[in-house]
Amino acid sequence: MANLNKTAVKEPAGASGTEEKPSTSSTLKLLMGYAKPHRLAFAGVAFCALLGISAELLQPLLVQVAIDDHLAKGEGGGALMRLGLLYLGIAVVSFIFTYLQNNLLQYAGQSIIARIRKDLFGHISKMSMSFFDRTHSGSLVTNVSNDTETISQFFTQVLLSLVRDGMMLVLIIGLMFSLDVQLAAYSLLILPVIFIVAALFRSYLRSTYQQARSRLSRLIAFTAENLSGMGLIQSFRQEEEQFGRFTEQNRNYWTANLRQIRSNVLFNRTFDILGNAALVLMVWLGGRAVLGQSMEVGVLYAFVSYIRQFFQPINQITMQWNTFQSTTVAVERIQRVLETKPDVREPKAEERAPFDPQRIEGTVDFRNVTFGYRPDRPVLKQLNLHIPAGEMIGVVGTTGAGKSTLISLLNRFYDVNEGSVEIDGADIRRIGEEDLHAAVGLIQQDPYLFSGSIVDNVRLFREDITREQVVEACRFVGAHPMIMRLPQQYDTHLSERGSGLSAGERQLISFARIVVFRPKILILDEATANLDSETEKLVQEALTSVSQGRTTIVIAHRLSTIMHADRILVMKDGELTEQGTHAQLVARGGHYAELYRHARQSGREQLPS
Repeated sequence: MANLNKTAVKEPAGASGTEEKPSTSSTLKLLMGYAKPHRLAFAGVAFCALLGISAELLQPLLVQVAIDDHLAKGEGGGALMRLGLLYLGIAVVSFIFTYLQNNLLQYAGQSIIARIRKDLFGHISKMSMSFFDRTHSGSLVTNVSNDTETISQFFTQVLLSLVRDGMMLVLIIGLMFSLDVQLAAYSLLILPVIFIVAALFRSYLRSTYQQARSRLSRLIAFTAENLSGMGLIQSFRQEEEQFGRFTEQNRNYWTANLRQIRSNVLFNRTFDILGNAALVLMVWLGGRAVLGQSMEVGVLYAFVSYIRQFFQPINQITMQWNTFQSTTVAVERIQRVLETKPDVREPKAEERAPFDPQRIEGTVDFRNVTFGYRPDRPVLKQLNLHIPAGEMIGVVGTTGAGKSTLISLLNRFYDVNEGSVEIDGADIRRIGEEDLHAAVGLIQQDPYLFSGSIVDNVRLFREDITREQVVEACRFVGAHPMIMRLPQQYDTHLSERGSGLSAGERQLISFARIVVFRPKILILDEATANLDSETEKLVQEALTSVSQGRTTIVIAHRLSTIMHADRILVMKDGELTEQGTHAQLVARGGHYAELYRHARQSGREQLPS
């Protein structure tokens, strides 16, 4: 539509400086809300993890028993064989429960992410047009794809680490104290150092991740925008210019990504160094104890095994810190979208007007309507307009006159600043959006066709509309002969936006949609602007057929499209300046007569004298 984006500045979702940043507690609350239905699965994960870890941690004790109670005394034979078989059995038990734990966790995690994606897409689809005016589509794609994938890593990696490694850490500490209290106490001295290092790295890791995600969103948005406008880019030979801009965006993301990776590597390797230093210290202290005969060799072996395992869960938990930071940022971004309320809202149950879209007459009234995409810049000013049921109205005017804004308000893409828009006397703000859009059908200048068959594009994938109804609708608007010439006829698969069909053929399919869905009010927004005269004639014939018995509003630059309308409205600077039939307006010698004279002289249209 011509006027929708004139004053809008798009930005990544949730990037506005005026928006309040979600708190960490609210972020965790959102995650826990999605996790709650799967609490039994998570309980099963914790149970399997406990059994698997217990089996794994018994292995060093078995080796300690073998060394101190058998090998050190020169014993072997059957006892060692039994210990070996027991060791093997414990390893099998550990494998089984670890396998069950991972499968349960993956099932719960992927189910949660599927629900988040579903809720997010459903919420986005209900947002007002003003939301899309100010939000990059690339940012929303990132929310639905990349951010949800990051949250998936929280459930499948971070949560697993917190449960499994947390349990392992507690059990290891208990076993180390049971083996040697003094060495175990020395081992715990490293914990404060670990917490200090984690605190120092926290804000830095968070900022590097946020920067990388922000630049990725911009790169995706830029790519999507260029792919959509590739025809225009090639027409004006802007390939090198756009390639240069893409290279800059790509370089910015590359730089931010490298910075994030360097910070993660530095963070993780710092903990590796701490763990190795602690291991060396324990081996030195334990070795002295063995030489002093205050500790058995088997006990030292078990303790060294546990000290290595002691730093393994700590290292795993700290390695997940950057993933947790990524998850926090991703949840915040999604939470901002989910908490964004549409400017156009459904009426409350007690406020709803009784409205049956199939039984209305189709009378439309604009009463003292004032509206602007920005409050300080009104596009429509105190507009009053009455359109009786069944009347065909043509709307003309220069670019920016407010024609498309008129249609946006009737479709309730936006709400008026002042006044009201009514259908059969009911304010459309009191009509449910589903009922409103069932009553008002819109055909735009470039009708959108989805990837799918012609049948599905006519009925918009609604299975309750039969194939016979689709064929009948296509016959009615004159699209049937064109469709029968296609390779698979009505089953012909269309690519994105219907490439392979001409502009006129796409318009005929959009007219067939109107017949199938039977709205009482029909709007055509520049529907014939890009058609040649022969195709326009076909579309005009379809319009004549479709508009019978419907209130029809036709916005057009081509006067030939609306010359035969019951009434023509002339708009200028957001105001209704003239109205009447074609003959009346030409005779009046006003703005419409000037437009008509200019169109005839330019030869753009074949108009009668």
